[in-house]
Amino acid sequence: MYIPKHFKVADLEEIQEFIHTNSFGTLISTKNGKPIATHLPLQLVKEEDDYFITGHMAFGNPQWRTFDTCGDVLITFQGPHAYISSSWYEKENVPTWNYQAVHLYGAARLLDEAELKSDLTKLMQKYEQHREHPVLWETLSSEMLEKELKGIVGFKIHVTEVQAAFKMSQNRNETDYRNIIDHLKKEENANSSKVAEAMDRKRK
Repeated sequence: MYIPKHFKVADLEEIQEFIHTNSFGTLISTKNGKPIATHLPLQLVKEEDDYFITGHMAFGNPQWRTFDTCGDVLITFQGPHAYISSSWYEKENVPTWNYQAVHLYGAARLLDEAELKSDLTKLMQKYEQHREHPVLWETLSSEMLEKELKGIVGFKIHVTEVQAAFKMSQNRNETDYRNIIDHLKKEENANSSKVAEAMDRKRK
């Protein structure tokens, strides 16, 4: 990913938090040289000094069969993004787009059944534990779970390269920066509001 120096993010804690918040990612591999992609809920796991991405996909999805032959896979995560009008600047310029994105590279392997069950348990806890009637691994019947497990394949990716770009007008002066935030808040658009919030946090 091309990242101008103003927008490069190297803080691993910041990147981890971003992935945790924007964890529905895109997994990209190649089959006979052709890129293929699947959109999935993913988890970032730290084991000692190493980072891993875990997830699962349908057994019928042919992508998991490429893991042994494609080399590294690419996982992308995208956060809020918004159009930035240059009418919000003090001086004449062209419009642009603000966004947040993280790319991870690494080799993928398949999970065994025990690893898959553990990963699914954690995934359900993440999205269900705050609900009034949480649907957790231990609340579902073993018969139903065993049947569903036959239809999916789990995977684990050892992250060997991290690229992160948070293009949030860091290259603008303070007046332009504050004008952009104010105008984004007036856009009445969820993405624009989230970009404004992220920009606010960066300058506090």
